[in-house]
Amino acid sequence: MGAMMRDTVEQQVSKLAEGEGRACACGNLRKAARAITQLFDEALRPAGLRATQFGILGATMVMGPLTVTKLAEVTVTDRTTLTRNLRLLTKKGLIRIQTGNDQREREVTLTDRGREALAKGYPFWQKAQTHMVKGLGEDRWKSLCEALSEVVALTRGG
Repeated sequence: MGAMMRDTVEQQVSKLAEGEGRACACGNLRKAARAITQLFDEALRPAGLRATQFGILGATMVMGPLTVTKLAEVTVTDRTTLTRNLRLLTKKGLIRIQTGNDQREREVTLTDRGREALAKGYPFWQKAQTHMVKGLGEDRWKSLCEALSEVVALTRGG
């Protein structure tokens, strides 16, 4: 059985090496996510923000005060990563976290300083966004956004 199992594993690894690995949904989406994050991080650097921080601030502004749980859900961020980012944003005075209506929940609110940071970062974000949309073209961009929304829904059991 050992030799038979080894052949199966070797065959599987061979398939990965022969091309299945290059078509890996996870690998390709993560590579694209890293590349676009680097682009937006660089664009937002003059505003003193990272892409993840800008996204958290934007979601908090749009949705108003919201719980950490809801913010994690909306941004598709695990709680540990979100907590680390929230700690940094709180330290910078860009958000405030306080106990919500339910004593077990913490509620995130954008501060005036956070609004100012978003306003400062917006032109830099807009430049990177325009670069992406123009580079892909409106139709491809819209199709990509729809496809990515479907990917998120698929991973959430939708």
